[in-house]
Amino acid sequence: MVDTAPLRESPAYRRIWAGNGLSAIGGQMTNYAVLLQVFLLTHRSLAVGLVGLAIAAPTIVVSLGAGPLIDRIDRRRTVLTCTGIQVGLSAALAVQAFAHLDRVWLLYLLVAVQASVGGVSAPARRTFMPTLLPKDQLAAGAALQILTMHGSATIGPALAGLLTAAGGLRVCYVVDAASFVFALYGVARLPPSLPRSSATASRGMRAAVEGFRFIRRQRPVLGAIVADMSAAFLAMPIALFPAINAARFGGDPTTLGLMTTAVATGGILGASLSGPASRLRRRGLGILTAGTVWGLGIVAFGFADSFWLAALSLLVAGAGDSTAVVLRTAVVQELTPDELRGRVSAAEFAAGAGVAQLGNLRAGALASLTSPGVAAVGGGLSAVAGAVLVGTLVPALVTLDRSPTAAPANRPSG
Repeated sequence: MVDTAPLRESPAYRRIWAGNGLSAIGGQMTNYAVLLQVFLLTHRSLAVGLVGLAIAAPTIVVSLGAGPLIDRIDRRRTVLTCTGIQVGLSAALAVQAFAHLDRVWLLYLLVAVQASVGGVSAPARRTFMPTLLPKDQLAAGAALQILTMHGSATIGPALAGLLTAAGGLRVCYVVDAASFVFALYGVARLPPSLPRSSATASRGMRAAVEGFRFIRRQRPVLGAIVADMSAAFLAMPIALFPAINAARFGGDPTTLGLMTTAVATGGILGASLSGPASRLRRRGLGILTAGTVWGLGIVAFGFADSFWLAALSLLVAGAGDSTAVVLRTAVVQELTPDELRGRVSAAEFAAGAGVAQLGNLRAGALASLTSPGVAAVGGGLSAVAGAVLVGTLVPALVTLDRSPTAAPANRPSG
């Protein structure tokens, strides 16, 4: 079921895939630690949701502004520089935990700076895959990336819960700082990655406008990105986990970690279908269908009154989400030329990562006004309605039909 051809045939892709996966485990442990630390300091879902705002605002602003720059400079050097800065920021989070500073504003500040650096690094990383794999392997490569992302989200929070119970939150931050070594190794072995059109690329606002114009003209790309934004903003439930865990499941750190792990485990199941996904012709319709599954899973989670029913609901939601991401990535990468890849990747990252954090803010705020269960159910139903609306307003996404000969397997050098 899993298409592993990219790992077998591209050593460079294999190194990046492994390095990013190991580093992502540490990143997931830090995500767990920050959310739990904020909740323990405030006992408010809104305060946890504000972590999402601290991440979303710089992610959206910086990534969209960095898109034109990524299309003009050496992308490999950019990622290496950003990764070095991220090591220092993870170390700073560890220092505040060891020093028992217990300042919520400091946590917001550090995650905001992390998000700013990630707003440059992540879109630049996304440009590597199309240069290392042929077009007919992009869906498989995207699925493998989602597999590592959700694999780390399975291992990371569960491990973080155990380490937090044994040694405190500070251990999570230390492991994250050390894990960046693997990401550095994967990128350092790449050759220089200068965009083909860097000498003649537009600059400043004109370059950014060119990227947005391309997305607007390519209706399937526009529909895929908007569908992702809708699902992420309307139904993201992570900010609700600490409150629901405390209210329904005793507040144990281990069960909190397992709730995030359930979403990630579903993501692994969805990404494991990369073989069929690579051959799927109606990818646009697949994106909307998977988004509907995500929303229905969150609805079931909102009603669940037992931990295992909640975990099963999150698993189903995670499977739908990862399937949608795999198909969206394939559509965007196949239809985007190299000279615009940095700007389109930046917009895609802002839509996925930035808007998802705004979704956490929405969930936390709604939970404060109503209850965490109502926030989850309402968000899931809204996501289902959003998928229907996107399909109605952007019919080019629904009718997108990828014929078997539409994507020739011309392997790039490198």
